[in-house]
Amino acid sequence: MSTDDTVTVAVRVKPGAARPRVGGRFDGPHGPALVVAVSAPAVDGRATEAARRALAGALGVRPSAVSLRAGAASRDKLFLIERPGPELPAVLRRLRDGAAE
Repeated sequence: MSTDDTVTVAVRVKPGAARPRVGGRFDGPHGPALVVAVSAPAVDGRATEAARRALAGALGVRPSAVSLRAGAASRDKLFLIERPGPELPAVLRRLRDGAAE
């Protein structure tokens, strides 16, 4: 798949959150990252999977369109979004501009 058909999104995962939430900005090692808080613990990839699904829901894409590109063992991750719609950049900006936890 060409790079025109994918978008990479930097994410900062907050595992073990009392309430799942997507929104806010974190300046991480991959640049400005979207904050994704999940209730799943950071054990056996559960937080990563929960973050992948939460990101898909927040961006309005199928969970199968979101895959982990880097950061399996880190809170700072890169997710690859396949075939994003033209509204994706605006949605990402709106989510990042939300208040961080």
